Amino acid sequence: MEHQQRSQARLSPSSDTEDMVMLLAPRLVYFAGVARTEHVTRAAQEMDVPQSTLSRAMVRLEQDLGVDLFARIGRTVSLTPAGRTFLGSVERALAEIERAADEVRADADPATGKVAFGFLHTMGSETVPGLIRAFRADHPRVRFSLVQNYGEAMIERLRAGELDLCLTSPVPDAPDLVARRLDEQKLRLVVPADHPLAARKRVRLAEAADEVFVTLEPGYGLRRITDDLCQEAGFKPRIAFEGEEAETLRGLVAAGLGVALLPPPAFPRPGVAELTVTAPRAAREIGVAWLDGHPDTPPVAAFKKFLLSRRGNLLP
Repeated sequence: MEHQQRSQARLSPSSDTEDMVMLLAPRLVYFAGVARTEHVTRAAQEMDVPQSTLSRAMVRLEQDLGVDLFARIGRTVSLTPAGRTFLGSVERALAEIERAADEVRADADPATGKVAFGFLHTMGSETVPGLIRAFRADHPRVRFSLVQNYGEAMIERLRAGELDLCLTSPVPDAPDLVARRLDEQKLRLVVPADHPLAARKRVRLAEAADEVFVTLEPGYGLRRITDDLCQEAGFKPRIAFEGEEAETLRGLVAAGLGVALLPPPAFPRPGVAELTVTAPRAAREIGVAWLDGHPDTPPVAAFKKFLLSRRGNLLP
C-alpha cells in the first residue's frame, strides 16, 4: 500500500534537522513498542503508559513526518513499507543510546568506573605508575584513560571535558580551573660528560650564559621556566635545538649539542653530568588541576582525594 503525504505535516522537508530530532526523539520508543507488538493496547500495557497517550503519540509522529507508518485495523496495526524502513533506523538509534547509557553508567561506577587522567611526559616513567599502583591498592577495579602531553594542551583537554584531572607544571592560575600545588621538583643543569663544568657538583646558572641550550618547544611549561630562570640569571639562552620530550633533550646533551635545564631522570643517563643549580633557585611546582564546577563521578572524586593526600610526597 502506498503511503500518503499528509496535508497537515508539522515539518516540511526543508525544516531544520535539529528541530526534527527534538520533535521525533521522545516518540521513538513508543513507535518501536507499537511496531514490535503490532497492537496499541498490548504495547501500552507493556510500556505502562495510557493507551490514549500512545495513540496520540503515533498520530503526532506520522503528522510530523508527513508519512503513514501504520495501516490500522481496529487496535491492530501493521507497518507500512515506510514504517518498516523507519523502524530499522529507529532500532539502531535506540540501541546506540542504550549502549552509550550503559557506558557512562559504567564509567561512573564507584568500584569499576573510569578516570581520564593527564600528566606531563616527564612523569610517565615513575611518578604516575607509582601513583596508580598505590591508588589501586584500595580501588583495584577502577580503570584509567591516560594521556601524556604538555601543560597547555592538557588544560585545553580539561576545558573540552576530555580529562577529569591532570598533573601539570607550572600550576595553572585561571578562573575556570581549580588547581592545587602538590610537590616541587628541582631542576638540574645537564651538560655533556666531557664538558668543562662536568667535574663540578654545583653551578650558578649564570656560568652557563655562553652555552647553547637545548630546550622544549614554546608552549611547554618547562620551556617557560627555563626562559624565566635564564632571565633571572641575567642572560637570554641561545637555543640550538627544540624538542618535545625531556629524555630526547638528554640525548642531545650527551651528543655534545648543548646544555639543558631538566628534572632528574628516572634512570641515570650515560654521557651527561647533572649539576645542582645554586642560583637562582631552580625548581618547578607540580600541581593537580580540574575544571571548576565540573561534577565528579565517584572514581574521579576518590582519585582526586588520593592525589591531594600525596601533597609533599608526590614524587618518588
